[in-house]
Amino acid sequence: MPSSSRITGNAGLFQAFFEGWLVRQQEFLDELLAAEEYMSSAPADHENNNNNNNVVRGLTARVLGHYQEYYDEKSRMASRNVFLAFSPTWFTPLERSFLWIAGFKPGLVRRLAIASVEDLTEDQIQRIERLSRETTRQEKSLDEEMAKIQESVASPAVVDLARRIGMHFGYVDGEIYEVDNQIEALKSSIENVMRDADRLRTRTAERMTEILSPLQNLKFLAAAAQLQFRIRTLGLQKEADREFNSRTDGW
Repeated sequence: MPSSSRITGNAGLFQAFFEGWLVRQQEFLDELLAAEEYMSSAPADHENNNNNNNVVRGLTARVLGHYQEYYDEKSRMASRNVFLAFSPTWFTPLERSFLWIAGFKPGLVRRLAIASVEDLTEDQIQRIERLSRETTRQEKSLDEEMAKIQESVASPAVVDLARRIGMHFGYVDGEIYEVDNQIEALKSSIENVMRDADRLRTRTAERMTEILSPLQNLKFLAAAAQLQFRIRTLGLQKEADREFNSRTDGW
């Protein structure tokens, strides 16, 4: 079992990474908004449009790569302690309330695209709906996997074994070893589901950017970053208010 100091250390390392990641996220948001403003007012010159679209595609790829960097670092952290990914101390309670398998629910991609892009064609809408149905099926499959893991943790055999060892009743080294094996198997199963969920998040976002035009992608990706920052800002404000109220209650 990991010690409390190791758990704290792992959380601290990831929090330091996350704070730097957020700084870069803000920089990307500024780039997206500036590019959107420029593209929206650019002259309808064919050659210039092609050049601009190529620049925007490059920016889109870099933004998606930035999200992938987060998932890669989270995966490395989870390999040390996967439970931290499901109760991340670097998020506020409000941010944690939106989590689905240690991240945003992939179905959010559809809602963001529909809300942020006003000039979708009928073909794009149909393709987005197909993507949404596929994503929903895969979300349900991952939900079922998580339910199976939770059921296995609560199985009578595991609970009884843990209780006996916890009470030092019928204590033998073999039973301690068996509990360790159960915990390692549990961690491995959870880690696999989390990685599958991250792959689904990544794949869904990438497929959405393939459906949208370059200018639409700017709007979509900017809306995603803005939503993240709004939730974080509100969460931090709620935490500050809670701490202030707890101090003033004692006056």
